[in-house]
Amino acid sequence: MNVVLLSGGVGGARFARGVQAALAPGELTVIGNVGDDVKVLGLHVSPDLDSVLYALAGLNDEERGWGRAGETWNALASASAWGGEDWFRLGDLDLGLHLVRTQGLAAGRALSEVTADLAAAAGLATRIVPATDDRLRTRVVTPAGTFGFQEWFVGRGHRDEVDAVRFEGARLAEPAPAAVAALEQADAILIAPSNPYVSIQPILAVAELRAAIAGRRVRCVAVSPLIGGRAVKGPADRMLSRMAGGTLPRHVAGCYGGLIDALAIDDADATADAGVETVVTSTRMHDLDASRRLAEVALEAAA
Repeated sequence: MNVVLLSGGVGGARFARGVQAALAPGELTVIGNVGDDVKVLGLHVSPDLDSVLYALAGLNDEERGWGRAGETWNALASASAWGGEDWFRLGDLDLGLHLVRTQGLAAGRALSEVTADLAAAAGLATRIVPATDDRLRTRVVTPAGTFGFQEWFVGRGHRDEVDAVRFEGARLAEPAPAAVAALEQADAILIAPSNPYVSIQPILAVAELRAAIAGRRVRCVAVSPLIGGRAVKGPADRMLSRMAGGTLPRHVAGCYGGLIDALAIDDADATADAGVETVVTSTRMHDLDASRRLAEVALEAAA
């Protein structure tokens, strides 16, 4: 069986871990968001790809929800003392990965090649593929101005309400070859419970990937990131309320018009009409077992 999962960061990474646990080794390909990528102290950081990698490899910090377990911050503290930027938290263990990625990119290798090597170094059979090897960056339009994603999300604490989201470079972005191949060979397509606007839509902004999903011959199932109309973490509920007009399952499904066959929603939302086929289950991923159970429900719906 070949399963393709579109995923953003923290919530998507937890779901990806559950899907990986529910499948045989090598059956999963994760197509990851690169709209969040950012240069920090000269290093190329891919936060969503890294969140997926760390979660699948069992290296992630469960309590903090991002980054490496057992992390320390000595290098960042030293950089700050020398006048370097410290608004984006780069831990000592995390830095090693960013150094290797940046070196690979500087040598002319594609982001997808470097990412494949990192996954292999972590011992993963699951393939992690960036949506594109080209530069694609999320820009967030707010009443206070337009900001790069990380400036808005981390630097400004995502306090600004969002009027629109744009994807710089999307018009010219070509999909990573492995992403196209995975979709062509897929027996099922899943969309993780990630923020539709800033985690999944940057992937769909790559025209060939959106077209491949729109023209699919297999089922595509999305998992709602909301429980009882609220985001477990992050601004997804605020963004849906402002830009889609509400936080009901139909508002989530509306973000994926023509792209999904069913939406998995939490028991707390069971009475709400989604406008598409719904699968009602517990979507709270408090541990690996819960993530795997949710993945199994989504996979069954996609069969």
